[in-house]
Amino acid sequence: MTDMGAIAAIERMSFGDPWSQADFEALLSSGHTIFLVALSAGDDAIAGYVVAHAVVDEAEILNVAVSPDLRGTGIGGALLDAALSEVERRGALSVFLEVRLSNAAARALYGSRRFVELSRRKGYYRNPSEDALVMRRAVIG
Repeated sequence: MTDMGAIAAIERMSFGDPWSQADFEALLSSGHTIFLVALSAGDDAIAGYVVAHAVVDEAEILNVAVSPDLRGTGIGGALLDAALSEVERRGALSVFLEVRLSNAAARALYGSRRFVELSRRKGYYRNPSEDALVMRRAVIG
């Protein structure tokens, strides 16, 4: 079984309003959840993770995070690509996500994967309060 404590630790280092270890464990009980992890080369420590849901023809990327010391190494992109492949394999025609307005790195990553901005959700995020951009990717082919 994956080390949920390590995943929860990356979560706490990555987000102002982090999910708890119990939140992650509860996600595993859903048949619609996609939960993928990346391991560090050499020591097999958890380097990052992605969580998504796929139901019928729609999917949502719920969370992508990489250990702070490994950011910028391509792990986040590889995790996102793996999740997109899986939701597409499950029949998703559209993939949605929310991202902090100020998170330029994540927005650039999502844009590079053909996500486009749909709308803005005022005050969606807490700690600190900030708007979210709702983004969508249409599955092609």
